[in-house]
Amino acid sequence: MKKEMLINVLQPEESRIAIVEDGTLEELYVERTSIEQYTGNIYKGRVVNIEPSIQAVFVDFGVGRNGFLHVSDVEYQYYKHLLSDRERNDAERNRNSKFNERTSRNKPPIQDIFQRGSEVLVQVIKEGIGNKGPTLSTYISIPGRYLVLMPGLNRLGVSRKIADEDLRRDLRKILRNLDPPEGLGFIIRTAGADRTEKDLQRDMNYLLRLWKTIVRRIKKLPAPVDIYEESDIVLRTIRDIYSSGIDAIWIDEEETYKRAREFMKAVMPKNADSIKLFEGKEPIFHTYKIENEIDRIQSRHVPLPGGASLVIDQTEALVAIDVNSGSYRADDDAEKSAYQVNLRAAEEIARQIRLRDLGGVIVNDFIDMRDERHRRGVERKLRDCVARDRARTKVLRISPFGLIEMTRQRIRPSLRRSIYEDCPCCNGTGQVKTAESMAIEVMRALMTASAHSDVSTVKVELHQQVADYLINNKRREMLELEEEYSVKVHFQTAANVGPAHLSLRCLNNNGSHVKVAEARN
Repeated sequence: MKKEMLINVLQPEESRIAIVEDGTLEELYVERTSIEQYTGNIYKGRVVNIEPSIQAVFVDFGVGRNGFLHVSDVEYQYYKHLLSDRERNDAERNRNSKFNERTSRNKPPIQDIFQRGSEVLVQVIKEGIGNKGPTLSTYISIPGRYLVLMPGLNRLGVSRKIADEDLRRDLRKILRNLDPPEGLGFIIRTAGADRTEKDLQRDMNYLLRLWKTIVRRIKKLPAPVDIYEESDIVLRTIRDIYSSGIDAIWIDEEETYKRAREFMKAVMPKNADSIKLFEGKEPIFHTYKIENEIDRIQSRHVPLPGGASLVIDQTEALVAIDVNSGSYRADDDAEKSAYQVNLRAAEEIARQIRLRDLGGVIVNDFIDMRDERHRRGVERKLRDCVARDRARTKVLRISPFGLIEMTRQRIRPSLRRSIYEDCPCCNGTGQVKTAESMAIEVMRALMTASAHSDVSTVKVELHQQVADYLINNKRREMLELEEEYSVKVHFQTAANVGPAHLSLRCLNNNGSHVKVAEARN
């Protein structure tokens, strides 16, 4: 299997990174310079509001929007002075066990931990979505290539994605041999599973130097202020995603190519030659024939082999994915057909939620199956397919109605929310009033305005289709209205307006504006 990373940064406003396996787009990352990215950044902030009812505080960390900090994301150092000796001993044991103190239930109320004006070191763990501000945590984590430094975690650990117990034991032993400083926690990432002790030592030294710099900034600078900013999307993606399974990294801009090579020489010198400069005449994504596939990412309808399809609808609270069998048939056996379609759908669902970067609650409506073996088989297929996802996922059992509910970690707004905006005509609903509906509304508004004794002229601004409908279907009613109320009605079509646009301007005999209740302006 040929696997490549394509980096498109020719347009200064946008960076795009695609992971392609045997010509198929498997992952896509897009970042716009016009949209501030805060996830992973560390700030020294100040508490500006305390909400005991939801056990949370709002923190001004200097970006113009206050962040949300829940008590579950408050680290032990902030409240240890409030605990009794027994509670402190319990909390210390939790910090040094595989269950950290986030799971303990003996945290003091957040109103006892913080007061307005309290300074707090926070990291953004989730971008703000809609009207919600960014989500913050006091559990600081600074990723390197092979290790993650966690200053508040007083233990050494191994990523949960490394399942082999023997390997986990060996990695912990290597980590202990590195003799990290007292009070600082380290976790070995999946990328460090096959690295030597020397590689891990180099990464630890880099993280320790970085932490010393951060500590100096914390002591020196007053809140609110940024303390540490994550790398740009190119270096961040190479650091977090590159592995020996990727044959080449192609970059279409020379300066970015040079920076990426320097970064690779510093963290993975043996792999520096895997970074290559793309010099083709065609844009890189066109050359690899994935531009059209990217354009289709936001389509509601996703075709599956054999005539089946998915329909994906994204709402504010959840994502609904419906599996349709379409024209797919397997030997005139309904049960077998449903099972085959559902297996293919599970694979495509896992791919689509990665590509679209969907998060939160996801409800998958599979085709009903009676055979219990088939139902369990679809569950296993979906779990196996989402296992490669870097975001945390949890998949539940299939329900009697054929639904599989799952959650996926939401770190940043989905690709759809980053690239698109709600239509100003339909406000994101996907529907607008028909010309007939708007014509009826215009007639009602005209009757209201004409009934006013001071009104002699009504000027109506509206969409061209609505005006055409009124002229062709409501001409007699318009004439009767003008005669009955002794008014003149003038239609004016407006360019670049939606079908629901309606503006009425009422004038008296002197040409002065008359305010009329319920007349739209």
